[in-house]
Amino acid sequence: MQLFPEQASTFAWQVDALYGYLILVSLVFSVPIIVAIFYFSIKYREREKFAVPREIHGSMVLETLWSVIPFFVSMSVFITGAIVYFNQYTPPDDAMEIYVVGKQWMWKFQHQTGQREINDLHVPLGRNVKLVMTTEDVIHSLYVPAFRTKADAVPGRYTYVWFNATKPGKYHLFCTEYCGLNHSGMIGTVYVMEPGDFDNWLSGNAGGETPVQVGKDLFENKLGCASCHAGGPQQRGAKLEGLFNTEVHLVGGGKAIADEDYIRNSILNPASQVVEGYQPIMPTFKGQVTEEQLNGLVAYIKSLSPNAAAAPAAKKPDEKAPAEKKPEEKAPAANKAAK
Repeated sequence: MQLFPEQASTFAWQVDALYGYLILVSLVFSVPIIVAIFYFSIKYREREKFAVPREIHGSMVLETLWSVIPFFVSMSVFITGAIVYFNQYTPPDDAMEIYVVGKQWMWKFQHQTGQREINDLHVPLGRNVKLVMTTEDVIHSLYVPAFRTKADAVPGRYTYVWFNATKPGKYHLFCTEYCGLNHSGMIGTVYVMEPGDFDNWLSGNAGGETPVQVGKDLFENKLGCASCHAGGPQQRGAKLEGLFNTEVHLVGGGKAIADEDYIRNSILNPASQVVEGYQPIMPTFKGQVTEEQLNGLVAYIKSLSPNAAAAPAAKKPDEKAPAEKKPEEKAPAANKAAK
């Protein structure tokens, strides 16, 4: 019988090491204290009624030791815990993004190439995978014990977690936040596959529209966003090209970083963060778009920025990149543009 779940991610050993250290610290402090309690209760038991005990004077050395030693022990716990936390919740820039939407009582996943899964998640071995999570209703919490990774999915905002799987196989996925009557049934499976097998799985599964394509269709056609944000002299809305991960100046002197939450909030509550130089004319789309459509809009706006990690995801696995033109083929066009 295993005491701990299998270690199947790059930082699983860090979590186990920290947990082992906490157990060791607890034992080192609790065992001597329990022994001392029994020892002193016997040694200083009452021997005669109304006896006056001998006065004991304080010890500066003892006072210093039992203050300094716990301080350094607690700081070691804090520092190691902070390092593990930082490693777990700071996704690498090259991480493959997967959108996650929690819903009573299921997990919905969508890959950047369009593939959708419910309660199953296929990921490649040895690649950094970043989960961009939100929920349609109540708070859920995604937990993969073998990866030692867990994060809440919170209504109205994005949360993030990442992992790098080190062993192929099937691993349990749970919701660890009580979310209603069927909370115990909100479970799933993570399939870790060899990179080649994963690429074949992507190619062999109908992906449908990618999040970027979904967002582009909503932006240009269904929601009419392009009428104000399409660019040109008649543009009435803030510029979106190159927006992602940049600093935005707001009316009233405030500043914000244009991350996923900023874009999301600008769609649902545009009056709360009006960009400097523009009028608050954008209507709210709250209640008009689903969480998955929001993911698409966010993905599309990110794709307009060269510094967005998810920008290349608009291409499906079965699409081939256009062939690079030879220098002599580029020259006429460049000469024509120079005239």
